[in-house]
Amino acid sequence: MSLILVGGASGNVGSALLKELRQSGRPARAAYHDPSRTGRALAAGEDAVTLDLSRPETLPPALEGVDAVFLLGAMGPDQTTQELNLVEAAVAAGIRRLVKLSVWRCDEELTPIARLHRPVERALEASDLAVTLLRPNFYMQTFSRQMGPSIRERSLFAQPALEVPISFVDAADVASVAARVLTSEGHEGRVHDITGPEALTYAQAAGVMTSVLGRPIRYVALGDEEARARMLERGLPRFHADALIDVTRAYRQGGAERVTQTVRDLTGRDPIDLARFVSNHRDAFA
Repeated sequence: MSLILVGGASGNVGSALLKELRQSGRPARAAYHDPSRTGRALAAGEDAVTLDLSRPETLPPALEGVDAVFLLGAMGPDQTTQELNLVEAAVAAGIRRLVKLSVWRCDEELTPIARLHRPVERALEASDLAVTLLRPNFYMQTFSRQMGPSIRERSLFAQPALEVPISFVDAADVASVAARVLTSEGHEGRVHDITGPEALTYAQAAGVMTSVLGRPIRYVALGDEEARARMLERGLPRFHADALIDVTRAYRQGGAERVTQTVRDLTGRDPIDLARFVSNHRDAFA
């Protein structure tokens, strides 16, 4: 049975993918950036490696015996170079299949984040690897992780002003799609756009949270500069703050409301909606 290397194994998508693969009996090797995480995984009897995409010498050992790779890089100014390092190593190692986690509408290069991913997509498209690109829309986990504290403590979340709907998607559904693509045939050369089952504005999302949590939750619209300042105050690096503002500006032009059937088509079940997500992650909000 094919051995799958799961990049970003400690993140939202990577950890869910790793869990799903192992529960289904598929051999999977977890790739962590933090050596202490690798040590804990190894001590628990799991297959794990420390992988630093900025250090090409760490790549061949991680790829030894691997048949398929899930490529997930950390967002940052050097992300493109780092992911290209893995692409080059995968080609040299004779990897058969590579699934890359990309971003929504990446081919249009509307945002700095898309412009980090697109050169890697192009390199993969030009390679001899059997490649599949996954392009999810905005993650629901942003509500629980970035906005969770203010929802818990103040019953509100403040975001850059945005009135258009977004087809938010649960990272767990993205992981399920990735698992299907990595373990079945017929996805080579394809792009899968991944969304949740509905498109909601931030105000509508607040209404869903109000209903599920049983108390009023408010969405506070911020001007771009105020939103950027708050992100920086929370300790977010400037590169990330600037990129998120640019994503919001791109979304204001439309195109984030499209709903796809990818999750249902590939997993055989309906994607998780926001109400179910909030209920599943109630501790993050309550």
